Amino acid sequence: MRKRVIAGNWKMNKTLTEATQFVDEVVKSIPADEKVEAIVCAPFPHLATLVEKTKGTNLKISAQNMHFEDNGAFTGEVSPVMLKDLGVSHVVIGHSERREYFAETDETVNKKTHAAFNHGLTPIVCVGETLEQREANETMSLVETQVKKALEGLTNDQVAQTIIAYEPVWAIGTGKTASNEDANEVCAHIRNVVKSLTDEATAEAVVIQYGGSVKPSNVDELLAQSDIDGALVGGASLEADSFLQLVEAGTK
Repeated sequence: MRKRVIAGNWKMNKTLTEATQFVDEVVKSIPADEKVEAIVCAPFPHLATLVEKTKGTNLKISAQNMHFEDNGAFTGEVSPVMLKDLGVSHVVIGHSERREYFAETDETVNKKTHAAFNHGLTPIVCVGETLEQREANETMSLVETQVKKALEGLTNDQVAQTIIAYEPVWAIGTGKTASNEDANEVCAHIRNVVKSLTDEATAEAVVIQYGGSVKPSNVDELLAQSDIDGALVGGASLEADSFLQLVEAGTK
């Protein structure tokens, strides 16, 4: 059985004081259950403090982005070497907001995914379509292209360790959620794409999350689907109580 992964993506939210208060509250109550992995994807300035505060707990800390180079003249960027040195365990790659606002491409997603593995970080690779693409019946082909390009050149073992997050762009922060069946259909398609690139064992091992207005009121139904193994959550991860409810759902 695949482990469920609940990741809270804070985006550009929370001061360090607010972040530490959140973590202090969560680590006291987070379930000690091997079936679920809980991750907070925090802003860069908070990572060192949160890694230190969560040592020996069941909460892991992820970055929201990184550069693919180890070092160099890239003002304002953060490298995988820096993240690994801090003790970060995961990194979000190719979030739709990075693609839309910061010129992230399928090619840079692939480079970042390789860089993550080169430095012992687990990539959470995001894929998903816009509303226009969905209405044009391009969802499956677009997601397939994004997955293939993101995983290009990885070994089967690396692919098996990759977390893939299906996030329909039209459902992020809008309150709209893909139906359980629609979300699962795309996640199942992603698993089949992985199988076509690797083998059945690798495809069965890959954790595929759904993201897009996930909250405590709908997470149970989403996690009940055959190919949805967790959630990448935005707004509902900003409050400790809400985040804990999402993680608890992953233990059921």
